[in-house]
Amino acid sequence: MIEVSPLRQDDRAAWEVLARAYKDFYETEVPDTGYDEVWRRLMEGPELFGLAARLDGEVVGIVHYLFHANVWSPGACYLQDLYVDEKARGHGAARALIERVARETGERGLSRLYWNTKQDNALARTLYDKVARFRGFITYEYSFH
Repeated sequence: MIEVSPLRQDDRAAWEVLARAYKDFYETEVPDTGYDEVWRRLMEGPELFGLAARLDGEVVGIVHYLFHANVWSPGACYLQDLYVDEKARGHGAARALIERVARETGERGLSRLYWNTKQDNALARTLYDKVARFRGFITYEYSFH
């Protein structure tokens, strides 16, 4: 059974393994100090939030998210990072993490939860198509380098 709870101080090592795997999947380099900084921000709050999915007490999945203002509604939640260890996939961890973020979004009186993924991330999109609606938007990023 999957248990979802906020990240705790003693999750640091397991969180970093999963965070690094997530960044590797998206071919994004982050210096060691970057992981230290993100962990500090997740633990301090209140702008970033993190949850862990646990299977038999072991952290097997993580999600990072944030709430922000929105021009046309009271606000929105952006689910920025979601990753489940390959060995633990198929047990419902990703769905449980998404549903927990959705619940927190609703509890804040917000009606928009959204996230991005790569177009070719077929495995994740199989789940996403079950729990959310693809509305056809494409993301562009302006490069400052």
